[in-house]
Amino acid sequence: MIIANIVAYIILIIGGINWGLIGIFGFNLVAAIFGLTIGSSIVYILVLLSAIWLIISAISSHGRIYLTSRDRN
Repeated sequence: MIIANIVAYIILIIGGINWGLIGIFGFNLVAAIFGLTIGSSIVYILVLLSAIWLIISAISSHGRIYLTSRDRN
């Protein structure tokens, strides 16, 4: 579960950078890399699933997201 949390954070950071670029410069990095193809849709679906994962993970662990095994103590 810790690895899934780290991967979800990385994907959300990528999504956040993309949305920041869209908001500030009007530049969609995902569309520039993948074009308007199934690839960009997969990236957006992964960002959605990462957000849902971290929300469920926080709820199930009473508001804490664990990134290392030492955090559980």
